[in-house]
Amino acid sequence: MRAAELVVDSVTLTAGAHQLVRDVSMTARPGEVIGLVGPNGSGKSSLLRAVYRVLRPAAGRVGVDGQDAWSLPVRRLARTVAAVTQEPGAEFDLTVREVVAMGRTPHKRLLAGDTAEDAELIGTALGAVDVTGLADHPFDRLSGGERQRVLIARALAQQPSLLVLDEPTNHLDIKHQLSVLGVLRRLPATVLVALHDLNLAAYHCDRLYVLDAGEVVASGTPAEVLTPRLLAEVYGVEGEVTVHPRTGAPHVTFLPEGPPPHGPAGA
Repeated sequence: MRAAELVVDSVTLTAGAHQLVRDVSMTARPGEVIGLVGPNGSGKSSLLRAVYRVLRPAAGRVGVDGQDAWSLPVRRLARTVAAVTQEPGAEFDLTVREVVAMGRTPHKRLLAGDTAEDAELIGTALGAVDVTGLADHPFDRLSGGERQRVLIARALAQQPSLLVLDEPTNHLDIKHQLSVLGVLRRLPATVLVALHDLNLAAYHCDRLYVLDAGEVVASGTPAEVLTPRLLAEVYGVEGEVTVHPRTGAPHVTFLPEGPPPHGPAGA
């Protein structure tokens, strides 16, 4: 697995007369973990769809290692880019192991069986997201969080150079949120991930791009981007940003509106 460079150059995305993303540019250098953050409807998912080639740009270009992603042959694209999306997956009538094995398909000839290397990679991917014990379970009988981890394992087994994930921590409990993001942090790949949780993004991402109303309104390291002013202007909330004493990462605390529900402390 070799990390790819991603360059999104002045991309505009539309749906009919509606503009989803306007003139967005961003880069992800090989091996970086880049976070996309912003409120609901800001264009994060739409931008990701352009990167993993579901939503064609109306203008601009998505480049992977210097080549237009939209001109790559399908098989080569599948060997280079893997995606974990928010859309409900198909109701696979397969075991967990068989679903994860689908990630090896781009690397094999048609109808070829699994090699010893494939089996090892599949086993490693299962273990990375803590679903080894579910390997022989039917995929369609899993919980939402279990399915999510299996789909992440499938992407890991694909061994992409660029891994794109849209809210991968949805449906996951805290333990698995932290472990999955830790796995992504250690991958020898470039990672582009949309996250709602700003504290998870601050700790696990090298740089952040903030989208609002389809435009990039801030970018930089988490310390540069996450400020009380940005929280107010983009999210419409009051918050404090401190440095976490143990991790050294920015830590966001949101301040609720109105008085505490039980009155002032000590009342």
